[in-house]
Amino acid sequence: MQALNLPDHGVKTKHAPEGDRIFDPVRRAWVALTPEEWVRQHVLNYLAQDLGCPLSLIAVEKRMELNRLVKRTDIVVHGTDGKPLLLVECKAPHIKLDQAVFEQAARYNTVFKVPLLLITNGMVHYCCKVAHGDGRIEFLPSLPMFRDMARVHST
Repeated sequence: MQALNLPDHGVKTKHAPEGDRIFDPVRRAWVALTPEEWVRQHVLNYLAQDLGCPLSLIAVEKRMELNRLVKRTDIVVHGTDGKPLLLVECKAPHIKLDQAVFEQAARYNTVFKVPLLLITNGMVHYCCKVAHGDGRIEFLPSLPMFRDMARVHST
């Protein structure tokens, strides 16, 4: 897999009869190693090891219903109060982060109503703060530390 524009915390991979696998510390399982999963696991490590997000407050491939269709979000980080704080949409490195990707994340956020969105393909990252009251979006240079995400939630 290609190097990403994310810290490399040594994600665990292995060869298996059913194909290459990568270990997901949130789901506590070996999952198929796809380009998108490669990005997701690097983002999970970044959230936990660099931003201090407890693994117990992170959901991966969380099921949700949107317009009567069952969808799955890539990553949702919850606060200690259980409220969702951050929604992450991961794409494979070769996928361009275009308007359609932003619209997908925005649709998912109509369900979760998080104050922070991260859209990434592992090479390029867009982080923004969403004001649900008036719909304003403010792009941020980076994600805040986990301890500061709740403050963004209350503003």
